[in-house]
Amino acid sequence: MGRRAAVTALQLHPLCTLFPRLDGAEFDALKADIAANGQRQAIIVHDGLILDGGNRYRACIEAGINPRIEQYGGADPLAFVLSANLHRRHLTPGQQAAIVAAATNWLEAHGHGGDRKSDQSATLHLETVADRATQSGASVRTQKMADKVAKSDPDLVKKVAHGEVTLPQAVKQVEKAQRPRRAQATLADAGEHESAVELAARTDAVARKPVHTSEPDGLIDELREQVSTLADELEEVRGELDAYRAAESGQGEAKLIEASKEIARLKGEIRRLQDRRDDLMNENAELKREVKRLRKQLGYRANG
Repeated sequence: MGRRAAVTALQLHPLCTLFPRLDGAEFDALKADIAANGQRQAIIVHDGLILDGGNRYRACIEAGINPRIEQYGGADPLAFVLSANLHRRHLTPGQQAAIVAAATNWLEAHGHGGDRKSDQSATLHLETVADRATQSGASVRTQKMADKVAKSDPDLVKKVAHGEVTLPQAVKQVEKAQRPRRAQATLADAGEHESAVELAARTDAVARKPVHTSEPDGLIDELREQVSTLADELEEVRGELDAYRAAESGQGEAKLIEASKEIARLKGEIRRLQDRRDDLMNENAELKREVKRLRKQLGYRANG
């Protein structure tokens, strides 16, 4: 069944670790199949590390079978790994987007970022969000979320890729961590422009007092953000639902019911927020018309 390439245990290549490891019933089934029928697919090694076949390697070792190993002979290990694993596994869109985002980090860290045209071995195009979304199969919005997490917290995006954290949860963690920094930047900016604000308040007092629409504007923006976040969560849950259906595992039925309930809840929450947003937009439009009318009256009085 093949000879082991080295006496010592082989380690996983960083690109191999982008994907979640099999465990539980799935791994036991793989091990039993290899023990009964032998190893069908070779384990691919690159630079002395397992590039593809980490689960098969572990299953062979635990089953007492000498694994069959082949050296990678291609020129683009990243393209090979993504092609072999990204769409063959039962992954949610959030996981797929996170894997591609993490792969882009790896690409940039190993000197393949920047001018990709000069790298003749590269067959992937990951320069833009659209490129990465095409590669992952996720929507552009989902890929943007994954890119945001990957840029802010590379370790967290790997947890998303492994299914330990959902993508919307990871985005919330990143945004929560960024709030203190944003607040400090806002305070610093306010300090720099304080004199300008005071001057505007003195010279434009009459015009400034009636303007009280900032709160509705802020609420509308916040509601839009909440609707967008919920839509992302809904897309992720739908992806999980599809993954559960495809997996056909023993717990699949319970997870299907749970995911269906979550989808119904998210749809209801989105409708509620959209209704509230529309009401606020109408109220805001009325307020702006009233402000315009009052300013016009003030202008007439000042000139009369």
